[in-house]
Amino acid sequence: MCGMNISWLLANATERDVREMCLSEEQYLTLQLGPVKSPCFLPVCITYLLIFMVGVLGNSLTCAVILRYKVMQTPTNYYLLSLAISDLLVLLLGMPLELYEMQQNYPFLLGTGGCYFKIFLFETVCFASILNVTALSVERYIAVVHPLKVKYLATRAHVKRVILVLWGLSMLCAVPNASLHGIVVVPPRFGREFPQSATCSLVKPPWMYNLIILISTIVFFALPLLIISILYLLIGLQLHREKVRNMAGANGSLGPDSLSKSHNQRLSKRNLQVTKMLCVLVIVFSLCWAPFHVDRLMWSYITSKQHQMIYEKVHIISGVCFYLSSAVNPILYNLMSTRFRERFGHITCHAKGCPARSHFKMNQRNTLNEEVEYIYLLNSTKKKK
Repeated sequence: MCGMNISWLLANATERDVREMCLSEEQYLTLQLGPVKSPCFLPVCITYLLIFMVGVLGNSLTCAVILRYKVMQTPTNYYLLSLAISDLLVLLLGMPLELYEMQQNYPFLLGTGGCYFKIFLFETVCFASILNVTALSVERYIAVVHPLKVKYLATRAHVKRVILVLWGLSMLCAVPNASLHGIVVVPPRFGREFPQSATCSLVKPPWMYNLIILISTIVFFALPLLIISILYLLIGLQLHREKVRNMAGANGSLGPDSLSKSHNQRLSKRNLQVTKMLCVLVIVFSLCWAPFHVDRLMWSYITSKQHQMIYEKVHIISGVCFYLSSAVNPILYNLMSTRFRERFGHITCHAKGCPARSHFKMNQRNTLNEEVEYIYLLNSTKKKK
C-alpha cells in the first residue's frame, strides 16, 4: 500500500497513519500547516497597498516638512519626526514581509537571520512608537503646566538625546522575544523529511513567550496609556485655568500690559491647538494598537479550535489596524495643524512647480509679526524697570 511494507502496516500503523502515508507532500503539509496561501490574501493585500501608498507619502512629507523648515524643528515635532521614521520602517520593511508570508505561509525562505530580523523589527517599532508618544505627552505637559522648565527640559538637544535613548531601549527590549523565534520544520514522518515546511515560529517553551508578551503588554501599552491619560487630564485642567484667567483680564488697558495679555492669549491658543491634535493622535494610536496587543495575548492563551477561528479574524483586524496607525498620523497633522497643513501644501506645490506661495508667505509674515511684537514687549518691560 503506497509503496510501504504491508506486514509492517498491519502490525504498527493506525488508520490515521495509513491515510497520511498515502498523501503527497503537498497534501500532508496542508493537513499539518494549512494552505500555503492565506484565503484572505487578496482583500488584505489591496487594503495594505492603499495604506502603504497613503502612509509612505504622508510620513515622507512629515519628515520633509520638519527637516526642511527650521520653524518646524520644535521639540514636539522632533518626536513626531521619530514617529514618522518608525511608521516608514513598518510600511517599507514590515508590510512587505507580512504580505510575503500571507502569499506563501511556507517555506520561509529568508532563513534564521530573516526570521530574527522580522520579529526584532516589529518589536522595536512597537516599543519605540509607544515610548515616543509617551515622551511627547511628557513634553507637552512640561510646556503647558511648567513652562519655566521648558528652557532646560524641552530643548532640541535634550529631545534628540531622549529620542536616541528611546530607540536604544526599544532595540534592547526587542531582543528577548526575537531570541525565542527561529526556523521550525515539520518532523520527519514515515521516513520522509519536509524541508518545504520551514516557518518562522516559536522555538522556545511557550511559557517564556507568554510571560514576555504579558510583560510587554503591561509595560509598553497599558502603563504608558495610563500615564498619558493622567498627563492630558492635567494639561486640560491647566488650559482651562488659563482660559478663565485670559477671559478675566480681557478688558485691560492698552500698552505693554495689553500686549503681554495678547501674547499670552495667542500662546494659550497655540498650546490648545497643539494639545488637541496630540490628544486625538494618542486616542487614534491606542485604538489602532489595542487589537495588536489583544492578538498577541490571544495567540498566547488560545486552547480550542473555536478560539483559533476567532483568533484568525482578530489577527486580520489587528494587522489592518496596526498598519493603519502608521498611515493615519500625517492625515491628523494635516486636518488639525495649520502649520503642518500649510507646509504640506507648500512642499507639494513646490514639487509640481506651482507659482502660488502667497499664503505661505503670509504665514511667515504673521510669525515674524508675533516675534517683533514679543521683542517690543520685552523692551517695554525693561524701560519700565
